[in-house]
Amino acid sequence: MRVMVAGGAGFIGSNLIDALLEAGHSVVCVDNYFIGTKANIAHLHGREDFTFYEKDLSDREAVERIFEKEKIDFVYHMAANSDIQASAGAPEVEYRNTYTTTFNILEGMRKNGVKGLFFCSTSAVYGDAQGAHVDENYAPLRPISYYGGCKLGCEGIISAYTYMNDMHTMMFRFPNVIGPRLTHGAVFDFIRKLKADPTRLEILGDGHQCKPYLYVGDLVECIMRYTKDVPAGLTVYNVGGESQSTVTGIAQIVCREMGLKDVTFTYTGGRGGWKGDVPAFAYNLDKIHAAGWHASMTSDEAVAQTVRDVIGCRR
Repeated sequence: MRVMVAGGAGFIGSNLIDALLEAGHSVVCVDNYFIGTKANIAHLHGREDFTFYEKDLSDREAVERIFEKEKIDFVYHMAANSDIQASAGAPEVEYRNTYTTTFNILEGMRKNGVKGLFFCSTSAVYGDAQGAHVDENYAPLRPISYYGGCKLGCEGIISAYTYMNDMHTMMFRFPNVIGPRLTHGAVFDFIRKLKADPTRLEILGDGHQCKPYLYVGDLVECIMRYTKDVPAGLTVYNVGGESQSTVTGIAQIVCREMGLKDVTFTYTGGRGGWKGDVPAFAYNLDKIHAAGWHASMTSDEAVAQTVRDVIGCRR
């Protein structure tokens, strides 16, 4: 197929593009480097099966021109402001980069008869569920971050476009994703802080925050498997590992993998690390497990492997 990867220069998107090309697809990548980086896709330039547009997906005319020119068969919509903490003081970032990009992509698809869509949603749509094992039918959905709110809005408009235009849509709600090319989050921040000062580490919140972490290789494998033949209508899966990691536990893993001992941990205090942070979260994964998929790594294993990826350690 000729596929579009919206946000393809980002952390997850660039890893997905590698898998799509390896599988024999022709890829059109659209990104404006808001969060994505040139380094993530530098190894792909010059390939005949890879086309890149440095365009802002919130520019509807630009998006529609790409659809008209490239004759897309399927869209992988990975574009969003994925740094939840960064948008806490600037909610318009989410409106532009998370919600508006989605509407524009859907309009490009509608006007050009593109029926296949994968959308990366998020555990943030569930809000602060107090650690409950939420399934795909959990209600009410009350996100507490601007990011989660805009992602939920995206889910709504995607549902309507899917019905109105007879689309085949696959939607994953996944948690914190980590691995090579990571650009933000607790693991990334801890490594950065410890490189600057290997004797102490400031941890946001009380350190008891507990969430699942998913390795990007596991997520990409799941995306590839379940977008081979997307059924008509809208299909939603929770996708994640079967365990969680605490923030203090992550700090301990990072110190261990970096070979650091006797690091002093300090805490800013509070149940969450920042306004909009969900302190505890757990998935019900029965649906994706029944479909035949399980993550290959536990949450802690994903953290340890990511540290090795980032610092270049081989084991």
